[in-house]
Amino acid sequence: MDSALSDPHNGSAEAGGPTNSTTRPPSTPEGIALAYGSLLLMALLPIFFGALRSVRCARGKNASDMPETITSRDAARFPIIASCTLLGLYLFFKVYFPNKSYAGSVLKTWKTQKSKKGKTAVIQNPTTRDSHSFPSEIFSQEYINLLLSMYFFVLGILALSHTISPFMNKFFPASFPNRQYQLLFTQGSGENKEEIINYEFDTKDLVCLGLSSIVGVWYLLRKHWIANNLFGLAFSLNGVELLHLNNVSTGCILLGGLFIYDVFWVFGTNVMVTVAKSFEAPIKLVFPQDLLEKGLEANNFAMLGLGDVVIPGIFIALLLRFDISLKKNTHTYFYTSFAAYIFGLGLTIFIMHIFKHAQPALLYLVPACIGFPVLVALAKGEVTEMFSYESSAEILPHTPRLTHFPTVSGSPASLADSMQQKLAGPRRRRPQNPSAIYEESNPKDPAAVTESKEGTEASASKGLEKKEK
Repeated sequence: MDSALSDPHNGSAEAGGPTNSTTRPPSTPEGIALAYGSLLLMALLPIFFGALRSVRCARGKNASDMPETITSRDAARFPIIASCTLLGLYLFFKVYFPNKSYAGSVLKTWKTQKSKKGKTAVIQNPTTRDSHSFPSEIFSQEYINLLLSMYFFVLGILALSHTISPFMNKFFPASFPNRQYQLLFTQGSGENKEEIINYEFDTKDLVCLGLSSIVGVWYLLRKHWIANNLFGLAFSLNGVELLHLNNVSTGCILLGGLFIYDVFWVFGTNVMVTVAKSFEAPIKLVFPQDLLEKGLEANNFAMLGLGDVVIPGIFIALLLRFDISLKKNTHTYFYTSFAAYIFGLGLTIFIMHIFKHAQPALLYLVPACIGFPVLVALAKGEVTEMFSYESSAEILPHTPRLTHFPTVSGSPASLADSMQQKLAGPRRRRPQNPSAIYEESNPKDPAAVTESKEGTEASASKGLEKKEK
């Protein structure tokens, strides 16, 4: 995950990267302000609209739009998995592709030696290759980036189509022929059949998919920064909408773990910045600082990783759902965390510009996004409600859930006896004669009941005597 905000040095290469012999011209203050302001705006848009759409997603019943819930166990493992992935990508690019050319392939085709007469002779030697040249020749950087481009081409057009679908539906006329479709992949048969993919869409979605494919082809052929940002915004909005934290404690675990992850990989090593520059994929938002001088062909970029948008964004969306659960018609915690995000990202940009070095944005975003809402909850006396709120209970409102456990008291023996009595249940009585049923349904006084019993016994004894005679 790229989660660092980096900025090119004025008059040099990008921050954290090697400085080339040809330095870039220094960016103007207007261009720098435009780039920083654009990055801030692009980060806010998917968080705001993604949080609003996460509320509708949690209340919806469409199987294709069901959110993925992140539990505390997932949150604790996520920084470890992200670190292993990041280090693996770094080693892959660093070992096999230290330069744009094939890694480790040193071609010694010409060798100069002195002859015995002191003259210089040029002797052609056979080509010798380093031990790392063979795998890099198979997995060249150009082929790897092409494979990644195809992968993100497919993901990008799907994410962009899902993003623009609600906006495009407003432009379709009422007479538009809209048909429903369902893409279903199953595994097994009979009772063992399992759904792998169950996606519902209609004709309007196909139109949005066609428009998104145009952007995908543009990105695949040109790798233009505008196409990259369109895909990055779509990924961010879908992440905030479809990734749900189940409670505030899980959000604190996730943000706290990624806080350490971001600080270590940015300040402790050059791994994250190296991967961000080598990885040609829409995993970051970029904006040129020399846009005013070079126009759309500008290439002096400031960049913001998508992790700095999605991770705080899903926490802000959780607080919006918490606001709605309070039923006070106010979005206090949402607006507080949203303002905290603006403050944290603005502080990141300011410090990055002062020190001219890539900054781990989560270093400033995590304390702001967690601290500000908690302070508001302390002031309002709603800390208990905040940390006891469970967002997962709203994902499937039509599914019965166990919200509390019954309280039991007594010894284990008495509890076992009561359970056996409940399991045994009321036993069915043997059928009786109508008179007995009538007597049970119409009880008399005790004296009358005793007399009726004595009369019944006397008649029974007389009947036995007659049979014996």
